[in-house]
Amino acid sequence: MSVVQRSNSHSVSRLTVHIVWSTKYRYDVLNGDIKIRCRTILKQVCESENVHIQKGVVSKNHVHMHVEYRPSLSVSDLVKRLKGRSSRKLQQEFPELNKRYWGRHFWGIGYGC
Repeated sequence: MSVVQRSNSHSVSRLTVHIVWSTKYRYDVLNGDIKIRCRTILKQVCESENVHIQKGVVSKNHVHMHVEYRPSLSVSDLVKRLKGRSSRKLQQEFPELNKRYWGRHFWGIGYGC
């Protein structure tokens, strides 16, 4: 695990958070190709937001991520981007998810950190 210090002309920071969120109704849908694609999407979102993943696990019905983020990014904005982009892309790429999640809501409401 590498330590990344983020600094500017006035400060040095190292903000980390452990985030957990689950699928809606805790359905066990994160299996096989869906699990692999979810993991890839979450990595892409973190790269685009300049967030360093220290540890992460995609389980069959929830996601754990321990990340390091920049001070200008709030945890709620990060989770909104992670859940929003992954939900949209997974439902577009895997039509079988529409049978369970007909309202376009893939993730459950809220998160823990």
